[in-house]
Amino acid sequence: MRVVMFGYQTWGHRTLKALLESAHEVVMVVTHPKSEHAYEKIWSDSVAELAEENGVPVVIRNRPDDEELFQLLKEADPDIIVANNWRTWIPPRVYGLPRHGTLNIHDSLLPKYAGFSPLIWALINGEPEVGVTAHMMDEVLDAGDIVDQRAVPVGPTDTATDLFHKTVDLIAPVTVGALDRIAAGETEFTKQDRSQASFFHKRAEEDIRINWEWPAEVLERLVRAQSAPYPAAFTFHKGKRLEVLGAVVSEGVYGGTPGRIFYREGDGVVVVAGADARTGRNHGLAITRVRTEDGRELPASEYFTSMGGYLTGRP
Repeated sequence: MRVVMFGYQTWGHRTLKALLESAHEVVMVVTHPKSEHAYEKIWSDSVAELAEENGVPVVIRNRPDDEELFQLLKEADPDIIVANNWRTWIPPRVYGLPRHGTLNIHDSLLPKYAGFSPLIWALINGEPEVGVTAHMMDEVLDAGDIVDQRAVPVGPTDTATDLFHKTVDLIAPVTVGALDRIAAGETEFTKQDRSQASFFHKRAEEDIRINWEWPAEVLERLVRAQSAPYPAAFTFHKGKRLEVLGAVVSEGVYGGTPGRIFYREGDGVVVVAGADARTGRNHGLAITRVRTEDGRELPASEYFTSMGGYLTGRP
């Protein structure tokens, strides 16, 4: 099939690579301009450079809704558009233009975790598996019929970075598998159960601020979800920002007020956690490694020279 690809960053790059290595013909690539935004500099393999290296025409756009692009798409005469990590709305006249419509590749197990940052949200929420879905695009974001979907388990110590590497390797088989079904003439695919759908927003500074009223189990996953190269989860100690780089759920149960710096346990320093910590039935978060406001990284046992005091959400 003749394919036009819409994509950006490493997800788009892996999709284009899979298409170039497949039996299908890539006739044009549409990608976003290079960005200096912090999140968009993470996993920033260039779709444009890969296309140019392989002699594929490239169009750079922030949005795909101008008349010039529409005419270029018509001239490219695609059988299908394949999109992955396209960051803005694609209008119906564009996604409906090809003979077989538009196939979107999304890094979650739809219908759950539509929208943004699905791997991070899924890890925070303790999902047992994550994956990649290829679905037909329609008027509702990430809601079209599923053509192919594959999953990988979430390990007990996996970080968001680990899950990125696990799922990015699924892009090629999911994309090519879906295209092969479509090229073979299949038109009936799996409807999404919209009663199971969830839609998540982009992550921002507020989403990595530690809330000590959350259970320690959730906070431990938040720390893993905000693994490098993502910005680290943070709290405040004595008015200064403190990033938490490593943490485990405490072995012991600790009662008191959320955020209290309480007890040395193994290699960590336990902080009381959970909205109902006063009951004395909660495990705490044992912080093992921190980064200070001036950029120093050190074991929590060295940073916290004495017990007592509180970690807080604000200075």
